[in-house]
Amino acid sequence: MNIHDSSPHPEPNNRVAELTLLYQFSNTMLSTIRLNKLTHLILTAITTPSSNLFERAVLFLRNEKSDVLQGMLGITRWLSEDLLIVGDQDTLGSRWDLSDETISRQRSTDFSMQIRQTRIDIDDSCPLIHQIFAERNVCRSDDISCHNCQTCHFIKPLCNGSFVAMPLVCHGKSIGMIVVDNPDSGREISSDNINFLRLFANQAGMAIENSMLYNRIEEAHLNLKDAQERLQHGERMAAIGEMAANLVHELKNPLVTIGGFAGRLLKLLPVETRQRQYADTIVSEVCRLEKMLVEILAFSRKPTICFSSCDLKEIIQDCLTDCTTSFEDHNIKVSLSGDGSRWGVSGDSHQLKQVFLNLILNSCDVMPEGGELSIRLTPGKAAGDKKTVIVCIEDSGGGIQKEMLPQVFNPFFTTKVHGTGLGLAIANRIILNHFGSIDAHNTGKGAAFIITLPLAEQTDINKGCQDDRS
Repeated sequence: MNIHDSSPHPEPNNRVAELTLLYQFSNTMLSTIRLNKLTHLILTAITTPSSNLFERAVLFLRNEKSDVLQGMLGITRWLSEDLLIVGDQDTLGSRWDLSDETISRQRSTDFSMQIRQTRIDIDDSCPLIHQIFAERNVCRSDDISCHNCQTCHFIKPLCNGSFVAMPLVCHGKSIGMIVVDNPDSGREISSDNINFLRLFANQAGMAIENSMLYNRIEEAHLNLKDAQERLQHGERMAAIGEMAANLVHELKNPLVTIGGFAGRLLKLLPVETRQRQYADTIVSEVCRLEKMLVEILAFSRKPTICFSSCDLKEIIQDCLTDCTTSFEDHNIKVSLSGDGSRWGVSGDSHQLKQVFLNLILNSCDVMPEGGELSIRLTPGKAAGDKKTVIVCIEDSGGGIQKEMLPQVFNPFFTTKVHGTGLGLAIANRIILNHFGSIDAHNTGKGAAFIITLPLAEQTDINKGCQDDRS
C-alpha cells in the first residue's frame, strides 16, 4: 500500500543533508561490483549511527530459479560503527567503505547467520510478500493486512516491534527487499525515513542488479574460456593421435625386426659372455619401446566402451591372480576386503581391468623390497543419493612427493626412470568415461588411490557400446 507523508516538509538544511547522504550512498554503491561487499555496504550505510536512520536492517534477494526469497545478510547498528569514509565527509565526492575484517565480523554474527538460513516462498498467501512483489509497494508492520497475517512467521521473530519492508525494484520487477526496524530504542519509523529509504532502495536495487549481471557475464566468460580450452585440448589430442598412429606404424616394423634378430642372437650366444649381455639389453629395450608405443597409441586413439553388467570384485580378483608372480618376487602381502557383497557396475570389464592392473603393478614397482598391498571395497553415495562403490588401493611404498600429487594423472608425467607417464592418465580417462572419479593421496605408510564408480542399479548408463566421451 502507498505511504502518504502527512508530516511537515523537512527544513532546507535537512534536505541538503539528505541529498548529501544520497550522494554518498550512490558513490559508495558504485565503488564495488562484488555482490557480497555491496550487500554489506548497503545495510551498513542505513544503520550507521552517522546516518541516524535505522538501528537494524535485513536484506533478502529473490532466487528466480526456485522463486524463493533467500536471506543474504542482517546487520545491527553496533556493527556499523566501523564504516570508513573515503574522501572529505562534507563533499559530494566522498563515499564509504568497509574493511574485510569488518565484513567478516558482520557476517559471522548469530543474527546474520539466522537471516542467511531463512528461505521464504514467494506466493500470494502472505500479504507482505504480495505487496512487495506483486504491487511493488512498501509495507509497514501496522498495516491491517500485515498485522493480522498468520503466515508472516519469517519477519515477526526477526522484527518483533515496528518494522518497514521496502522492495528493491529494478526494471519494473522486485528483485528483493530490505526490512528495517529500531529494536534498541523502539521508536517508530517516521514517514520521512520511509521516503528516504524508498529513494535509497531504488539506487540499491540498480546496484545489486548490475552486480548480479556482472557476475553472470563473468561466469559466462569463464565457461566460454573453459570450453575454448577444452576445444584446443581436443585439437591437440587429435593432432597427437594422428602423429602417434603414424609414428607407431613407422617404428613398429623395424622394432619387430630388431627384436627378432636380437632374440635369435640371444639363443645362439654362450651364457656369461659380454655379447649375450648386449643382446639381452637389446631385447629388453625393444620390449620397452614396443610397450611405450602401445600406450601412446592407446592414449591418443578414441576407443569404444562396451557397457555390460560386471562384478568389480571379480575384476580385481582376476588382476590379483595375474600379478601373483610379481607379489611372490617382491615379497608383497596382499589383502582384499569387500564384505562378501557383489559389487555390480555397468562398464567395460576389459578397460576396468586395465585400470586396476595398472594401479596394482605400480604399487609393486614402489615396493621392490617387499611390503603390503591393501584393497578395500566399501559402499558410498554420490549426488542425489545414488549408490556407489569406493575402491581404495593402498600400498606401503613410501608415498608420492607432495608437490607431485596434483600432477600424477597428467599425460606424460611420470616418476619412473623408464615410464611413459600415460598409465595413470589412461586410467583416469577410463574411470571418467565410466561416470566415476579417481583420486590419489598419501597415507602414513605409502600412497592410496581412491576410485569411485556408480553401482549398476543406480546408474543411468544404457547397455551397449559408446564412444569415448573425452
